[in-house]
Amino acid sequence: MTGVASLWSYLSASPLLWLTATILGYLAADGAARRLGNPPWANPVLMSVLLIAPVLWLTKTDYGTYFEGAQFIHFLLGPATVALGLPLWENRDTVRRSVAPILLALLAGSVVASASAILLALAFGLPQEVILSLAPKSTTAPVALGVSEAVGGIPSLTAVLVILTGIIGAVCVTPLMNLLQIRDWRARGFAAGVAAHGIGTARAFQVNPVAGAYAGIAMALNALLTSIIVPFLARWLM
Repeated sequence: MTGVASLWSYLSASPLLWLTATILGYLAADGAARRLGNPPWANPVLMSVLLIAPVLWLTKTDYGTYFEGAQFIHFLLGPATVALGLPLWENRDTVRRSVAPILLALLAGSVVASASAILLALAFGLPQEVILSLAPKSTTAPVALGVSEAVGGIPSLTAVLVILTGIIGAVCVTPLMNLLQIRDWRARGFAAGVAAHGIGTARAFQVNPVAGAYAGIAMALNALLTSIIVPFLARWLM
């Protein structure tokens, strides 16, 4: 037992342990989702959290130690967000022909996502820092963290809210679109990208490539618009 404890002490001090655990957790979750036929409830990100969180709890590993390894994946969020400009470029002709509806849908989605979060938080009497952390929840993490810090929110809380928003959106988007009888893959994908950023976009690509492309477009445009409107909405509504 002493040898095992010594080995664990050595491994737990290495950032590579939690980087490897994160990657293996996601691969296992993604493989399970594929075998189940990628149903909405079997979201790989959600299942990864459910796999890794008990391990951290059982090993009494604090978030700072875990993040020393996971930060390498976190760093890749920046390049991944920039790469979302590729679907926008590849579909530029389609976007050019549909500029008006795209911009209207984008504006409505961005404003409703931020304003509803602020107003509901105000209605429940949440502290100002929490409200400001909640406002950019529907955009991608690198942008949301920057916006949260700029307006006086708590970036670490914003990160949690962004992940929760993405997971809930990815799980709900397909059943909701089916219930509303929305069949246009462009509309379905765009809605997923605006409301649920990267996790919703990943779900859209699982369902249909056209939906995925439009979700990527929506995510990229929403990141830009959210960074502009959240400071104004926060100042106006609060």
